[in-house]
Amino acid sequence: MLSFNFEQKIVKHVSLKPFKSIGIGVAFSPNLKANLFEAARLSVFFDAKLFLIHVGEPSEEKTNGLNEILKSFEKDQLNFEVVFKTGDPVDVILSTSVEKKIDLLILGAVQRERFVKYYVGSIARKITRQAKCSILLLVKPSVVRAPCQHIVVNGLKDPKTESTITAAFYVANQLKAKKVTIVEEINEEQVTVKVDDDKSLRRATIIKERIKLRENSRIKEIISHIPVECTTEKSIKLQPIFGKKGYSIGHYAQIMRADLLVMNAPTKMTFWDRLFPHDIEHILTELPTDVLILQ
Repeated sequence: MLSFNFEQKIVKHVSLKPFKSIGIGVAFSPNLKANLFEAARLSVFFDAKLFLIHVGEPSEEKTNGLNEILKSFEKDQLNFEVVFKTGDPVDVILSTSVEKKIDLLILGAVQRERFVKYYVGSIARKITRQAKCSILLLVKPSVVRAPCQHIVVNGLKDPKTESTITAAFYVANQLKAKKVTIVEEINEEQVTVKVDDDKSLRRATIIKERIKLRENSRIKEIISHIPVECTTEKSIKLQPIFGKKGYSIGHYAQIMRADLLVMNAPTKMTFWDRLFPHDIEHILTELPTDVLILQ
């Protein structure tokens, strides 16, 4: 693991507020209160309006029940709206997200029976693949807040990565997280040397070190453009990893017990992407922690 320590460039103040509206699907299940508390807290932290999307007919009883649960957030001036709409759950949530211009959609994960492992259920997976907004997948929602201390974010070479890293630091700042690790997933194929003796091993090691230095330099340049208020008083580390994209960062976030994993949304999702999982699909198959997928 490489410590990140360099003098940041002086940049003009940039207004960072990627999430002005947050949406969550509301089902009257045992997890209702925990889900609403998580969504409400995030809405307060991000100063965003909260939309509670219920697939079903409106009723005074349902509305009163939701108001009662969120009553404790009155002191925080929580701004929320309940949306009732009938139809297919996936279509309702996706269409409401567009209509209400939701920036962040919160979805719950499902625990595998007999295993303390979580994955995205069929409905949530369809929404994740089709949504035009960012997605937050919650592993274990709780009424009592569990502080976010460590955020892991992807640093792969991609046009979306700079905005993803910038947003990750904004989230860390709003949630008071003190540690941010940027994982640079590097394909093993970039090391073209076949290792079969000491000489070839040294060559492969040198090539890997050069790639690491190049990747670290690229990430440092990205971070130098982030407003100072989002990076001060944080432990920032760069972690190059040679391995399969998606799987490597997910495994790293799991073993480091990260509280949040931040990823780029896939550029496209074709039939072949679903048949042969890669990148984000590895994450959806087995969630290592709460996952934020940024559009």
